[in-house]
Amino acid sequence: MHVIIAYDIGIERLRKVYVIMKQYLSWIQNSAFEGDLTKAQLEELRVRISEVIDAASDSVVVFTIPNPEWIERTVWGKERGQSESII
Repeated sequence: MHVIIAYDIGIERLRKVYVIMKQYLSWIQNSAFEGDLTKAQLEELRVRISEVIDAASDSVVVFTIPNPEWIERTVWGKERGQSESII
C-alpha cells in the first residue's frame, strides 16, 4: 500500500523521528514522507515512532492508499527531497 505520513512534533524529537521515517519511506517535504509499505512494515514503523513521540502533545497523521493509481501527484514550486516512486 502507498503511505503518506505528515507529523507535527516537538523540536527535541524531530531528528529521531526523521531518522526512523527515513528507514522506511522517502522524505518529500519538511515533516512529510511517502512510499510503499506492507501492513507489517507500517505496524513496525508505528511501534518505533510511538516509542519516541509524546502522545499528549505530538501529532502524526498517516494516509494509506491501497491503490497508488488513484493518486495524482503535483508539486508547485521547488520539490523537496526525492520520492523513489513517481506517481
